[in-house]
Amino acid sequence: MASKQQSATQQLLLRGHSPDSANRIFADKIQHRPLLLRASSPPASNARDERRKARIKKEKERKKTLKPKPLSACQKRKLGLYDVPKEGRKYALFEPLHRLWLGYMREILGNELYTGGQGAAAKLSSADFHGAEVEVVRSGCVSRVGIKGIVIKDTRFAFEVITRGNALKIVPKEGTVFRIEVVPAKGGDAAPEPGDQGEEAGPGQQQPGSTTTMVFEIHGDQFMYRSADRANKKFKAHFLKKI
Repeated sequence: MASKQQSATQQLLLRGHSPDSANRIFADKIQHRPLLLRASSPPASNARDERRKARIKKEKERKKTLKPKPLSACQKRKLGLYDVPKEGRKYALFEPLHRLWLGYMREILGNELYTGGQGAAAKLSSADFHGAEVEVVRSGCVSRVGIKGIVIKDTRFAFEVITRGNALKIVPKEGTVFRIEVVPAKGGDAAPEPGDQGEEAGPGQQQPGSTTTMVFEIHGDQFMYRSADRANKKFKAHFLKKI
């Protein structure tokens, strides 16, 4: 059978080559060469493929031991990581936060809580308003006027407030004026002692024990920054457009 196959192959070679060339080609390139039945079949063992597979496996194991990749802002929004759950939208839950914020404002304003002025305005510009009770007094959208509640989220472009009716309202800062009230310490709060820093009353000023509520109005257009960015920003006085 093999001789018949060889003779048939030699006869085909003789059609295009001389006898010497046909015998040489047959001996060098055809005889004793394996015939792969499937042209795409790889050899039984391939060291290069084995190394590649081992490298890929090692890389996968290394990735498992590494810290997971942090979520992007888009993924966080889709997962609702910063959304307040419905069961947590209760005004009473945030009243302790409001009391903490009042103490925070008394501390940073000091004596300017009773005198006001540019010093108080500069401190208010860089203050954190999480926990503040704000009221919309002027707005480009008339339906927003009168909204009042505790700020539970101070974003770049809006305040999210929880009202006394346990409703969550998102109030854009642009074109809106907010009113905030800071009550001086009294009752169960830490009572200021005469001579404490920022609490000593001067001539013509209110006494620290006064219960008069200090009212401030802030223009939302000047607060269109994240609270973390606003803390280090220097604000310049300039004219504001009418609302």
